[in-house]
Amino acid sequence: MKTPAECRTMPEIRQEIDRIDEALMRLFSERWGYIGRAAEIKREIGLKADIPARVDEVRRNARANAERHGLDPDFYDMIWEKLIRHAIAHERAALGERDE
Repeated sequence: MKTPAECRTMPEIRQEIDRIDEALMRLFSERWGYIGRAAEIKREIGLKADIPARVDEVRRNARANAERHGLDPDFYDMIWEKLIRHAIAHERAALGERDE
């Protein structure tokens, strides 16, 4: 592992980006496991897939995390909105909910 400043060639940069992308996918996979479990728990306790207050909270958290790390909060809010919508669609299917 090298810091950006330690990289002297494009192959070094690409290797580090590929390493980070793999780590991100591991984290997304871990996150997805929780999405699946959330659908199971929601079924058990009678919750719907889409809980607007929680959606708002997750998006606020994403924006705050982006800002804390010096990233563009609008861009990462857009990414998280897509992640959330994908998760809700998955949960709706798992719960047998129809589109409203």
